[in-house]
Amino acid sequence: MICAYDKIYLENCRRNFALMLDYAVNDLHYNLDDFFEMFLLSGIDRQIECGNPTYLVGKSGIELAKDIIFKVESKEIKNKAVCKIGKSREYWTGWAIAYFQWYSSIKFKDIVQSVPINKIIELYSPYHEMDIRHFCDKLISLIKQKNTKTNLSIYRKKFNLTQLELSKLTDIPLRTIQQYEQKQKNINNAKAEYLVKLSKILCCSVEDLIEKI
Repeated sequence: MICAYDKIYLENCRRNFALMLDYAVNDLHYNLDDFFEMFLLSGIDRQIECGNPTYLVGKSGIELAKDIIFKVESKEIKNKAVCKIGKSREYWTGWAIAYFQWYSSIKFKDIVQSVPINKIIELYSPYHEMDIRHFCDKLISLIKQKNTKTNLSIYRKKFNLTQLELSKLTDIPLRTIQQYEQKQKNINNAKAEYLVKLSKILCCSVEDLIEKI
């Protein structure tokens, strides 16, 4: 698995992400779903995904939360974080999802599109007491359950093409297309020639056809 950025940044990023959610929810009293949506709207999600050190380690979690609120609501926050004993569920959620994004390279918006943030926080018990890899395995399982359709089938149906029609247009065997869509074959390992042909007919990029997990 190719990770999102260099591992040297990981632990700092996890702590900052954890504090960001904890501060936004428990100090500023934002709803977790609403704040995470603001995070996605702010563009800071993409800066973390591409490994921008400014957002991985250059800002504290509190600074990240304030930046997000300013970018989305044009509001300056003066509140300081309240010192707490123990870690909140929001803190764990940020700590865990930051690891998963690094581990999987799946975009934050794609993660929560499959498993909403309010469902991820429900995994706190029992996963906060377990190795983070167990959480990753669980989240991957939930994403797979949600994403039963392949990207190939989604784009094919968008153009109202049957599997047979797509086969004829691309000169790719019908059985091969069926196997990709039924996940009997991994399209991520398909011949480059096949991916290029499919992307041209379906008016998308090769990356759009690749399955995230």
